[in-house]
Amino acid sequence: MSTPHRIVFPALYAILDPEQTKGRSTNDVLQELLKGGVKALQLRAKTMIPREFLQLAREARALTRSYNCMFIVNDRVDIAVASDADGVHLGQEDLPLPAARKLMGEKIIGISTHNAEQAREAEQSGADYIGFGPMFGTVTKATGYTARGLAMLREVRQTVNLPIVVIGGITETNVNEVWQAGADSAAIISDILGAEHIATKVRRIQSCYDRS
Repeated sequence: MSTPHRIVFPALYAILDPEQTKGRSTNDVLQELLKGGVKALQLRAKTMIPREFLQLAREARALTRSYNCMFIVNDRVDIAVASDADGVHLGQEDLPLPAARKLMGEKIIGISTHNAEQAREAEQSGADYIGFGPMFGTVTKATGYTARGLAMLREVRQTVNLPIVVIGGITETNVNEVWQAGADSAAIISDILGAEHIATKVRRIQSCYDRS
């Protein structure tokens, strides 16, 4: 099954996780991300109760729309639909892609993958993009996988035509490596959310792409 169109992702794919905001309010961090120029944002709230997650998703949807920013919800198809998100991102153990497609319609569905076989399966099943990682390891999520590395990213790039969003241990200092190895977009959490000045950090990372 092929996708009807190829979505163009910005070089930076920010992930907002309320557990990683270093005590700052989620709304303040979201504002800083958007002021910095983020154009694709995923909301991840794995431990938040559904009612609060939905409220946060609706607030984030309104704000991202005002900044013309793509808004993706992690894991929860129901919350993605109820908040009118642009799409949902699913892991290997989440709702199967065909079932999610029935609920999401033509909206964006991304699938986390960890090797070329999973990437190929996601493409054949009709995913709009794949996440790939962990690239260099990660401290924000227990994936059960070792660092995949640049060589495996290049293999996946040769395997699928879908946009590839890479994740896991990516920082301002190594982000050019993943772009040059074939990633369409880099998902960054800790290096951005841990920064003292988030908007400035976002601008610096995006300027790295401009120079690459």
